[in-house]
Amino acid sequence: MPISTSGGSSPSGRALLEVLLRGIDRLGRLDGWIGSICLAALTCLMIAEISVRALSNVFPGVPADVPVAWEYSSYLMATTFTFGAALALRAGVHIRVSLVTQRLRPQVSRWLEVVLAVIGTVFVGFLAASMTDFAWEAFVSDRVSVSSGTPVWLPAAAITFGLILLALQLLARTIYGLLDLPLEDRRMRLGTYVE
Repeated sequence: MPISTSGGSSPSGRALLEVLLRGIDRLGRLDGWIGSICLAALTCLMIAEISVRALSNVFPGVPADVPVAWEYSSYLMATTFTFGAALALRAGVHIRVSLVTQRLRPQVSRWLEVVLAVIGTVFVGFLAASMTDFAWEAFVSDRVSVSSGTPVWLPAAAITFGLILLALQLLARTIYGLLDLPLEDRRMRLGTYVE
């Protein structure tokens, strides 16, 4: 994605911006893969919980549940959402209401997208900073889950990382919008995506 700007910016500045945006896109792809792995793990955990429950009805020695299933499911669900968000935003498959933007002139719609990306960057950046503080505090205080003994900082750090990647993708969206580049990369979509 070559960046061409009419503002007379230096070639080294454009090259640095290209590297930054490509790096954020690569992180977004990594983000999507990690989100997919978390979703697969969540599915396996739920299948295990259902299987153990069914087997316990037939075989008396089998426990009635997987003790950490509900707790780890909540961790995996939150991680899946935060890790999938950056890729979904860049690929253009995020949930959005385009009732307003469809009725605006293209230039006005573009500026609205930029303003919303800035607001999103600030909001998600604040959320990521808050989660970073929470994860760090959980790490320093050695806080563990009451039900499983899992260190709380582990899932908090994973969720924080996903939020940081989403904030970076929103920042990249702002830059794409300001440079009048495509906001979404449809090549990042799944081949069988249904709109």
